[in-house]
Amino acid sequence: VNLALALAKTGARVGILDADIYGPSIPTMMGVNRQPQVVDRKLVPIEAHGIKLISIGFLVEERQAIVWRGPMLVGALKQFLSDVAWGELDYLLVDLPPGTGDVQLTLAQNAPLAGAVIVSTPQAVALADVRRSVSMFQKVGVKVFGIIENMSEFVCPRCGHVEPIFGVGGAEREASVMHLPFLGRVPLEIG
Repeated sequence: VNLALALAKTGARVGILDADIYGPSIPTMMGVNRQPQVVDRKLVPIEAHGIKLISIGFLVEERQAIVWRGPMLVGALKQFLSDVAWGELDYLLVDLPPGTGDVQLTLAQNAPLAGAVIVSTPQAVALADVRRSVSMFQKVGVKVFGIIENMSEFVCPRCGHVEPIFGVGGAEREASVMHLPFLGRVPLEIG
């Protein structure tokens, strides 16, 4: 979302495809929760903050669990790629779930990807997923642009005290070890 907002601020036409089918977060992060319309048998993305959005979270109730096996998951992703009226975009960002599963492979096999940005928290358990994700993207020929460290620190909104509650620097160290650019840190914020 931060990357999409930054790109939109430059005047770029931006869309976000929420491919985290089991845990769609884009509706919450963008502050919208309504169903997209269908025009000419295509979903019309929801627009918020100048960004076009599509998410399974717009199509199911917020508390409804998505209990699908791989083929249904893959089918939903393919529909989001082909049956959404995105219009002219400069960037389509795809928010992927952690790991190296069906969603990542389907995307790599069905869409011309410019590259991937890996987002991780600083702790070791998350960095294990980073290593696997980078390896998977490299195996399928997708360029990895670099790594971002999310939730790098918490800044108390009352007193300004900075606390690296998940550790700090793990993603930067991992980027260095993997010879990838470190793209920056995003603090943990309330809200």
